[in-house]
Amino acid sequence: MAQPQPLAREMKVQDLQDLVAGCLLQAQKEGASQAEASASLSSGLSVTVRMGEVETLESQRDRSLGITVFFGQQKGSASTTDLGVEAIADTVRKACSIARFTASDPYAGLADAALMVAEFPELDLYHPWDLPATQAIDLATRCEAAALTADRRIENSEGATVSSSEGVTVYGNSHGFMGVKRGTSHSASCVVVAKQGEEMQRDYWYTSACDAAGLMDLDALGEKAAQRALARLGSRKLDTREAQVLFPAELARSLLGHLVAAVRGTAQYRKASYLCDAIGRQVLATGINVYERPHLKKAVGSTAFDSEGVATADRDLVDDGVLQGYVLNSYTARKLGMATTANGGGVHNLELEPGQASPQELMERMGSGLLLTELIGQGVNILTGDYSRGAAGFWVENGKIQYPVHEITIAGNLADMLTGIIAVADDLDVRSGIRTPSLLLSEMTIAGN
Repeated sequence: MAQPQPLAREMKVQDLQDLVAGCLLQAQKEGASQAEASASLSSGLSVTVRMGEVETLESQRDRSLGITVFFGQQKGSASTTDLGVEAIADTVRKACSIARFTASDPYAGLADAALMVAEFPELDLYHPWDLPATQAIDLATRCEAAALTADRRIENSEGATVSSSEGVTVYGNSHGFMGVKRGTSHSASCVVVAKQGEEMQRDYWYTSACDAAGLMDLDALGEKAAQRALARLGSRKLDTREAQVLFPAELARSLLGHLVAAVRGTAQYRKASYLCDAIGRQVLATGINVYERPHLKKAVGSTAFDSEGVATADRDLVDDGVLQGYVLNSYTARKLGMATTANGGGVHNLELEPGQASPQELMERMGSGLLLTELIGQGVNILTGDYSRGAAGFWVENGKIQYPVHEITIAGNLADMLTGIIAVADDLDVRSGIRTPSLLLSEMTIAGN
């Protein structure tokens, strides 16, 4: 893969800092007691090739600015994609006008000044890739060709996509804080269709990294997408039963995401979670730890500060299966009478600690059960914990895959599912800000025929 080189730049970081500083100064002149502003620039290229032909070629350059002002505890926000002087001035005036007409909220306001980040660790997130459209097309074509030639049963493709983007965001507020985030994101994916007789099955694979040098080999990516589609041929339905379920790393992420949703501050103060007032309670199986590591180098979720300028730091969310705290920004923290956990904007490299066993060893431990490959639909109720989603995968007997299955539903309750995790694998998936290995769950209802 070519050595990454810088893309063309439209504006300098200093230009964005000047825009943010000007917004804050104008808000003060308009009478705002507090204000925060964020200006961002991003650019990117995305190419999709289908059946050897370019299907889409997109180049984008986006810019935006948002301003939030507080008049006491009255809040107003406005945004613009026009970074001209007059447009920005008008945006600030609109935010101030909105604030004057909103009801006072005793919990509104900036995060405390003492919490602003003072040190900015080097996170190694900026690796621009000089990716001409011709090279992107070549890479996507090669990836798809590797899939299409892997087996004669790969008869169709939904395309291979190669994308690269970079961006910079400047955040500042009236505490005098000004911070810069700069990062890159590169990815490739391939989706193909396998056919045998009248049966057709599709599957995919993808790779992503902030440094293009960290991407999976694209020939290998295409071949993996093809093998995944081929493995689904001959899918059957199952009779309804109770069985253990093995979530591969890329799907186990969703389970940790549901836990985050249940312990997020908004769900807590609204009493809209099956885990209300759950600090100190068992929320995962004994022995399982979940921690946040926001300063990992080259990691997707790494950041020195959250969306409010609050300094991020390592923290343990779950220790030995017991919940240690919630996921809070400054507003939800005040509503709950707590302190912010620097999660304005979301979690930052939240990781379920991997185990020692391989996924194959988890399958052998399962003996008989379901190995998932796909989840369908959004049948998860965070208020009650009820869980029901369409699924596809493989039926396993004696620790070995027997045949693919489809048109089934897996159901249970998140409380039982998460505290019923039997084993954790060693295959941590780092392609997201929520990082998980494969997880073996105790019996769930598998609804089929």
